[in-house]
Amino acid sequence: MQYVQYIRHIQYVQHIRHVQHVQRFPQFPDENEVEPHEMDMSRRTVMAGAAAAGLTAATLPGTAHAARAGGARPVKKLFGTLADGTKVYAWSLHNGGTRLTVLSYGGIVHSLEIPDRHGRYANVSLGFDTLDDYVTSSPYFGALIGRYGNRIAKGRFTLDGKTYQLSVNDGENSLHGGTQGFDKRVWDVEPFTEGTDVGLRLYYTSADGEMGYPGTLRTKVTYTLNRRGEWRIDYEATTDRPTIVNLTNHTYWNLAGEGSGSIEDHELSIAASRYTPTDSGLIPTGELAKVAGTPFDFRRAKPIGRDLRAGHPQQVQAKGYDHNWVLDKGVTARPEPVATLRDPRSGRTLRIATDQPGLQFYSGNFLDGTLVGTSGRAYRQGDALCLETQHFPDSPNHAHFPSTVLRPGRTYRTTTIHTFGV
Repeated sequence: MQYVQYIRHIQYVQHIRHVQHVQRFPQFPDENEVEPHEMDMSRRTVMAGAAAAGLTAATLPGTAHAARAGGARPVKKLFGTLADGTKVYAWSLHNGGTRLTVLSYGGIVHSLEIPDRHGRYANVSLGFDTLDDYVTSSPYFGALIGRYGNRIAKGRFTLDGKTYQLSVNDGENSLHGGTQGFDKRVWDVEPFTEGTDVGLRLYYTSADGEMGYPGTLRTKVTYTLNRRGEWRIDYEATTDRPTIVNLTNHTYWNLAGEGSGSIEDHELSIAASRYTPTDSGLIPTGELAKVAGTPFDFRRAKPIGRDLRAGHPQQVQAKGYDHNWVLDKGVTARPEPVATLRDPRSGRTLRIATDQPGLQFYSGNFLDGTLVGTSGRAYRQGDALCLETQHFPDSPNHAHFPSTVLRPGRTYRTTTIHTFGV
């Protein structure tokens, strides 16, 4: 009963947070009010309302990047063209020692470069050189995930007495929004500079019934680099019908550098005393199991490889780590530190803060050597990891999990901050 009481507390905090943050979307800027170079309008037909400003930027201690003047305005260049003729652009921005390139296709983080302890830069995110590879072969490299990050059992859920059938794309389950999730959509992109911040606002409207989800979902995601080199993601969405939503980002991290080999020596800590065990389809069983005494205990930093081959049934089933950690802090009004990743070879560190109740740690189990990345090197099992801030997988089918329901008149809003250092 202890974990049920914990979840009820999370749901109460979440309810209070929704009430405190209800806010309507203003309309998008009229295209005649925006200079042509300021917004990628290749998909004008999906434009709808935009959200008001998010939370004040939060920071974490320990960044190695000294504060400096704001970065230059983002630069846009053609990356490729889809089969239907839609142009896809790459937007490059830099600030505070961090260099970021984002694609309008899927909101994909194409590269993220940071320095090591000697000031030498490396791209620490996995990706491809060509648009075609992202379209045909990508296991969600760097992508925005929606409408629902992670899995929903049998692609089915019931809301207000009605059962909805979603697109199924992972065995009998729905994964990351279905066959044509947000990772495969072209987003409208608006660059900005505000004070010492530089960033991109990405807009996409998901039509009622898209991938089986009810309601028209108007989504805005903001990528910001501040003068400390922190990468902040603000997610916002509204709906015209009751629906579910769970947005995240699927960047694959290797702090030694993309294509450099295994991340098993990376040291990871996660502020979580419980995790959600899964069945053979990687769907949560509903249990919130204690990590103490198991390979899932990352409350103190340890090398990822230390317990990777411990033979725990959950690891054998998932071919490694591919689980949701139940963060001790629960749902919070502002981002709080939840995870730290360190590469001892380069000295690079990544610290993650979020307001979400869960963190999916995926150890790159299904990278099999058939994908060749931007370095020209093949990606093999364990060559990267993902740390996806989220609500729990399959939440709509577990009443004691924090709710992912969004209703008209309310705004879905969440923030994750990545702080880099050495």
